[in-house]
Order: sequence, then structure tokens, then C-alpha cells
Amino acid sequence: MSVVPGSNQVSADPNAAEREAARLAWARGATGEPDLQLQRASVDAGFRSYWRALTADGSRIVMDSPPALEDVRPWLRMRALLASGGVRVPQVLVEDATAGFLLLEDLGGPTLAQTIDADSADAHFDAAIEQLLRLQAIQPPLGTGEFGEALLQRDAGLFEEWFLRRHLGLAPDCDDLDRLELVQRRLMDNALHQARVLTHRDFMPRNLMPVADGPAVLDFQDCVIGPVAYDPISLFKDAFLSWPLERVDEWLARYHERAVAARIPVPALHVFQRDADWLGVQRHLKILGIFSRLHYRDGKTKYLPDAPRFITYLDEVLPRYRELEPLREVLDARIRPAMERVVVPSP
Repeated sequence: MSVVPGSNQVSADPNAAEREAARLAWARGATGEPDLQLQRASVDAGFRSYWRALTADGSRIVMDSPPALEDVRPWLRMRALLASGGVRVPQVLVEDATAGFLLLEDLGGPTLAQTIDADSADAHFDAAIEQLLRLQAIQPPLGTGEFGEALLQRDAGLFEEWFLRRHLGLAPDCDDLDRLELVQRRLMDNALHQARVLTHRDFMPRNLMPVADGPAVLDFQDCVIGPVAYDPISLFKDAFLSWPLERVDEWLARYHERAVAARIPVPALHVFQRDADWLGVQRHLKILGIFSRLHYRDGKTKYLPDAPRFITYLDEVLPRYRELEPLREVLDARIRPAMERVVVPSP
């Protein structure tokens, strides 16, 4: 998931004090400043953390990725690939992959999610589309992971296990399961039959930094080969920021126009709209599962209060497609009443 400025996440490393000392010692050596101090900049939903250092050469960021918990080398490999395609990514000034420390340029504090508003959205999304088209034009190297059947099946399981059963306390009956399985199968088939491009999977304002030659793209280490409509719908149907459906449709059309010009393999606009809508539904269900898991398994309470946003997304799109009617039936009969009964603690 994405960088979360201001998070109070506690490190999962059982040797946190030792890691803190090692991090400070490494940062002082990397910058050549023996009196350097670090301040928490942000953390993400994994095990990486970010620390701001004020040096004689300006502000820098130390990424701490404990090797036993989160190997930094996939991040470095994907960063190099994206940079080779002209995508704006953070500059690496010093790296020590073995120890799990990187010294990065400081892209600033607020993400695009914290700066974008209704008046600036068109300009920001135009710039974001440019970065996305560069990313999608990159030829994925041999060995790049696939957004395929296994990953889609896992996503579907997250929704049922963590959102329906764990969060809502629902025990779906046979009819519910049949309806959900039918819709999930249709969503998966749609995803699997789309043209395949390099796919970020979390290309949204929270993972974009509004710099002059950007936005800079963050949290890209899990890029895979996936359906062409996945990242565009992720950008406009954000997990943390909502826009009127009419504007989303306009931005999807704008992306499509520019993708055609850039020779990205998108289908005709009406097909692309459906593909994006259906991938959005698949993603909304997955995120409901992930947010529930973060809450109940990992003790990260800031995500689950956003669950109603995804129900609203479903309410907007499901009426467009008769094929997705079984999901709307389960939503109305079982999920919505259960959500009214469950109290989500404030983060």
C-alpha cells in the first residue's frame, strides 16, 4: 500500500532499539555528518519506514527497510526499470541493500492526495496520466509477476474472509456464495481478457508526489503485468479520495484519448469504460478485504473507516451492468444491513 504521512505505526521489528541505532549510524555515515538527527517522515502499510534528515546539502530521506521483513532490492530493481522509461521516481543518493537502508532525495511533505482539490484536479490528473502512460509503455522484463488468475482468486478471498466474515460477522448462505462467485468469476474473466501492460496496482494520489517534473511515483515495488484499465481506474476511483462520477468518466475518456495517441493497447472507448468499471468493482471488493485485515490482524485502525467509500463506489457503478446484478442483491440484502450494525472505532 501507500506512504502514510503522520502515521503512528509501531515497528514490527522485535529488535527495534537496535534497528534505530543502526539506522542513525548508517545515516550519519552516508551523509558524512556525525551529529545528524532523524525525524519520522512517514511509514507505509508494510515494514518500511521513512526518516527526514536535515543535512548541509539540504533535506534528505532515509528509507529503512529491515531485510528480514521487507527486502529493498525489488524496490531498487523496479525503480531502475521505471526510471529507464522516463517515469519520475525518487532519486537514490546512497544505497546499502544488504543493511536495508537508502538515502533518497526529499520530495517534500504532502502527497498529491493532500494537495489536490476540485479546482486543481484536472491539471494534476493530466500530469499523472503522463507518468502513467510512460509506465505502461515500458516493456516488462522477463520474470515480472503476473496479475493473473492466482492473484485475482486471492483478492476475491480477501473480501469474503476479512470483510464479510471477520468484519461484518456474516456467514454467507449457499445463495449468497453462488451470487458472489458468479460476479467474481465475471470480474476475473474481464480482467484476464484485457490487454496486458506494466501495472502499478496502487497508482493513486496517495502514491504520487506533486513535484515540478512529476508527479513522482511512489510504492512501485509490486508492479506486475496486468490489465490496461487497472491503473487508470485506481487513479480516479481512489481508496481515500472520492470524485463525482461524471468527472471520473471524463478523466477516463481523457486518459483513453491520450493512451490511443501513445499507442497503449486500449480498446474502443465504450469497451474501455466497461473494463475500467469492472476492474474498479474488483478492486473495491479487494480493498474492503485488505482494510479489514489491516484492522483486525495488524492493528492498523486508520483504514477501515473508509469502507463506506467503496460501498458508494459500488452503488454508482453496479446499476450500469445487468451482469453484476447478483452482487447488488447481496449488497442490498446482506451487506448494507450488516454495516449498519457494526461500529467501526475511530482511528
